[in-house]
Amino acid sequence: MSLTDTAVRNAKPKAKPYKLHDGDGLFVLIHPNGSRYWRFKYRFMGKEKLLALGVYPEVSLSEARDRRGQARKVIAAGNDPMQTKQEAKRIALLKSENTYEAVAREWHKERKHKWTPGYAESALKRLENHMFPKLGNRPITEIAAPELLSAVKIVEKSGALDMAQRVMQLTGQIFSYAIATGRADRNPVTDLRGALKTPVRKHMAHFKADELPEYFQKLDAFSGRLQTKLALKFLLLTFVRTGELRGAEWAEINFDKAEWRIPPERMKMRGMHIVPLSKQAIEVLKELRNHTGNRQYVFPNQHKPIGCMSENTILYALYDMGYRFKATGHGFRATASTILNENGFAPDVIERQLAHVELNKVRAAYNHAQYLPERRKMMQWWANYLDSLRKEK
Repeated sequence: MSLTDTAVRNAKPKAKPYKLHDGDGLFVLIHPNGSRYWRFKYRFMGKEKLLALGVYPEVSLSEARDRRGQARKVIAAGNDPMQTKQEAKRIALLKSENTYEAVAREWHKERKHKWTPGYAESALKRLENHMFPKLGNRPITEIAAPELLSAVKIVEKSGALDMAQRVMQLTGQIFSYAIATGRADRNPVTDLRGALKTPVRKHMAHFKADELPEYFQKLDAFSGRLQTKLALKFLLLTFVRTGELRGAEWAEINFDKAEWRIPPERMKMRGMHIVPLSKQAIEVLKELRNHTGNRQYVFPNQHKPIGCMSENTILYALYDMGYRFKATGHGFRATASTILNENGFAPDVIERQLAHVELNKVRAAYNHAQYLPERRKMMQWWANYLDSLRKEK
């Protein structure tokens, strides 16, 4: 006789487990503690097997019968329902472990040693802010091009066209890593080339040569902290990135050789960078040494005993001098590059001093001091040139 829901619900526990049969191999096993487990007994390849179908009442009688029916179909197709269930569990577990976020964080962990700390942090933040909330829990193998585009389009519609391009680029690298590690078969980013709006690239706000005399006049009149004023002078003399300036340590400065050697971990391109120091740059450092020579950083944080200058100090100083939207600390690099090129210095020498990526990787790898004699002459010329403009004010 077939079971009824009432019979299952009212079954009393006994001292030992016992069964109530429904037919076709389905029964409910009643335990002494009152719990009720659905089981399906079947034979496969001549062996008797038992398949768990769930617990009553979470799985009702009708649901248990449906599961029995599905198992019988699997058997009729020549497969073992127990193995099929185990494979389904394995796939579900694999998917849960290989979500977009899980693979992305693993990729980030494997790659971050090749990046500067600042870039590593910003790359992860972009994913956390823009991608993980939308795709983080999705198995990476199930993310197709339309779903990915939909997620990135949200960023694009906010007006952050450049950010949309960046997160798409990061996602492409994540999928390439997933393919390489056996977690994905293809990269949907390749199907989305041209699908995003191209941001209009704006040149970094920077000084033109004829604007420098006025800048020097305003710098001399700058009423802010002496350390900030000297930082502005040193930044223009060396035209390094503002992050490289802020992180400068006294241990990196060699006064005898007139060199500043920035270690690879602080460089965008992950290679040691030598900055030849002009006489004028050395004078700035000597003045700074009287104020910060007992600290780790050349430009220490004014509010914290440990740490370097705030990332906004240079920018806000330029704002105070009246250069909001007209110039940035990073723009000093464009100023120097433009003027040096216009005055006949070799582009390779300028690019090497700017620490831009070297297209010829082999040539860049064998000698980090490339063009150093030429760069020394160029940096001293640059300092002298700035002095000549200062006299025009």
